[in-house]
Amino acid sequence: MNRRTRGSGRAVLASLVLVPALLLSGCVPSWLQELVSGGTVSTPTGEEVAEELRPYYHQVLTWSGCGGGAQCATAIAPLDWNNPGEGDDIELAMVRHPASGGQAQGSLFINPGGPGASGFDFVRESVDFAVSTDLQRAFGIVGWDPRGVGRSSAVTCYTDAADMDDFIYGIPEAEFGTPEWEAEVTESSIAFAEACAENTGPLLGFVDTNSTVRDLDMMRAIVGDAQLNYFGYSYGTDIGARYADRFPDKVGRLVLDGATDPTASTFDVVLAQSEGFENALIAYLVACPELGSCPFPGTVDESLALISELYERLGTDPIRATDGRYFDGAVLDIAIATALYDRGSWSFLSEMFTELRTGVVETGFFLADFYYGRENGEYIDNSLEAFIAINCLDYPAETDREVIAAQNEQIRAVAPTTTGEASPLGDVLCANWPHQFDGELGPVSGTGAAPILVIGTTGDPATPYQWAVALAGQLESGVLLTWVGEGHIAYDEGDPCINDVVDAYFITGAVPHDGLVCDPDGP
Repeated sequence: MNRRTRGSGRAVLASLVLVPALLLSGCVPSWLQELVSGGTVSTPTGEEVAEELRPYYHQVLTWSGCGGGAQCATAIAPLDWNNPGEGDDIELAMVRHPASGGQAQGSLFINPGGPGASGFDFVRESVDFAVSTDLQRAFGIVGWDPRGVGRSSAVTCYTDAADMDDFIYGIPEAEFGTPEWEAEVTESSIAFAEACAENTGPLLGFVDTNSTVRDLDMMRAIVGDAQLNYFGYSYGTDIGARYADRFPDKVGRLVLDGATDPTASTFDVVLAQSEGFENALIAYLVACPELGSCPFPGTVDESLALISELYERLGTDPIRATDGRYFDGAVLDIAIATALYDRGSWSFLSEMFTELRTGVVETGFFLADFYYGRENGEYIDNSLEAFIAINCLDYPAETDREVIAAQNEQIRAVAPTTTGEASPLGDVLCANWPHQFDGELGPVSGTGAAPILVIGTTGDPATPYQWAVALAGQLESGVLLTWVGEGHIAYDEGDPCINDVVDAYFITGAVPHDGLVCDPDGP
């Protein structure tokens, strides 16, 4: 999850082969309509659902091989869960790796985060990275693209890569902060939002996380599980926490790694992440001499000063790449943040800073393009578009200029190196979005749910540790696990202190003691 404010091009962004079985859209198919009867009905798992939900909870998936031992299918869900069957339906692309150990305990749903990341690709192509072989033996591992994402019914904005490049990497012609600059940035944001509305249609107003939670419960039922087993990373923890709050009696075993705080506003998220990435940058600089080929020979403070000077220089004199794009302070910011997600990527920072001394931007653009899903001049997925659309529905946009100015000062105080010139417009994109946040932010409790493991990493820049502490405290059955280290997500570090506990919990139901701390450098 990433809501850091990015001054990217002319817009100020808020930040971060399917073999179909049921190609269904537009309306409930006739063979499913024939199942409908009055009152409430039971699903295949024995639970009762309202009559209007029966076509969705009773659908039968046809799984077909789609490479690498995976099986794929397409489920349908109502566009609007508050009015199922009255409008269009949407498609949800699902994938699974059947349990390799014989008789499975059921399904284990996986979501890699985002919002906007493809759970379909994550499970189909990276199942060994997603979960251990022990979990693969015990469970069928299921991934899906949430509504709005990837192979599911998806958000579509610009269809031409040149338009996306201009939106992301373009530089306003007017001087920063002037009325002309504000008009240019606002115009770009409105144009992007209008393209999203035109090319996506009604779906754009229904890609919120609460709708995804409803989708997840439906999928749980149609794969035949009476309770949900779920492993969510990063933003995926938000899906899991909201599921526990809405369907506590359906909670089986849930692990939420890199947890988010449901009470956090957009500003709370941006402030915490800005401080988190600043601290992660400092951690990189401390370790830099030991990494080899460190481009910073001086102290940490001297290195931070050099990076601040680089931001300022690129802001006034960006470097033009051979493809015509400009590498400015906004692109530098994205590149730095991308490499700071994982300690294993810190070497890219050294390469980038070394190259920038001679005006080379190859590694810098590689990192930024990776973040935006750009490859060989094309955008290979819709992760950025989905990211924006989901966040604009999940969070209210602040439009008070005085409040925004005060917030920018707070951000600058905790992240003086990487903040740069903060936009006086705030989240101008969501402020001009065609569908606004409609609800309220608040804590989750999951009253009555089975124990839920919440994992936080002390040096996580994207989902700061305090969010895991907050979420574990909100959930009545929350159990906090702490990984002492750098980077985003704990399970992918592969340390037995975390991974063995998580695997045992999923496989046997063994619940670790609340407050377990795993420190690889400790006694």
